[in-house]
Amino acid sequence: MQCETDKATIDYEVHGDGQPILLLHGWTMDRRVEIFDYEKIMATRPGWRRIYPDLPGMGRSVAKAGFANQDDVLDALLAFIDQVLPAGRFALAGTSLGAYLARAIAARRRSRIAGLLLRVPCIFAEDARRDLPPFQALVTDPDGRADLDGLLIQTPAYAQALKHKDDAVVQPAIQATAPIASEIRADPKRYGFSFDLIEAEKTFDEPTLIIAGRRDTTVGYRDAWSILDSYPRATFVALDRADHGWPMETPNLLPALVDDWLERIARAERGA
Repeated sequence: MQCETDKATIDYEVHGDGQPILLLHGWTMDRRVEIFDYEKIMATRPGWRRIYPDLPGMGRSVAKAGFANQDDVLDALLAFIDQVLPAGRFALAGTSLGAYLARAIAARRRSRIAGLLLRVPCIFAEDARRDLPPFQALVTDPDGRADLDGLLIQTPAYAQALKHKDDAVVQPAIQATAPIASEIRADPKRYGFSFDLIEAEKTFDEPTLIIAGRRDTTVGYRDAWSILDSYPRATFVALDRADHGWPMETPNLLPALVDDWLERIARAERGA
């Protein structure tokens, strides 16, 4: 399906019926990555309508002439929401840079957001502001195999699972990314919002789940902790066995965390 906005043509998929959840992927990814991680969970949980858009310039979504920065991405997504979800409340989830966008959407459409999930969230768009842990392999390969070097868990089984996801969804997403996305990413002034998101997101009082990886060398975990007071109803998880690709390392944890988040949303919506 497609949605036309002033700044982009947004291509998206819808799965299931019920209360809507909008799920946003990371930068230079596309909806296939979120579908890969979430549909195996959500397909067995009736009552939720999952909406997976491609961000402008990524996947099958097209950024229109004049599209220049992260503010334009946000404007396109807000216009998409106003058309595809014109009334009622919906849950919102974002991964990495998608979480950065989700925080801004929650701030701009606060009264309509039933709950917020931030997975390995980008807190600061500017690389220089990120507080990153050093890389440390948790499981090392005793044979020192070159193909396992640099992996958090240096086992053949983990490497095979990682390669499967990379081949199935990550590399196709990267290859489908338009040059405008790389241009925006290369310029800190264009990659970050023009407004103060830290100030705008304060006191979001709906069920929230923040999942950070202790081994995440892309966005870290300490930055995510720094925004916790802005989310009075947040569960915060800093996972030991997790880097920026989580839930690859501990896939059994995501269903449990999502279940709790969905239950908290359902209870809040019915005032229980």
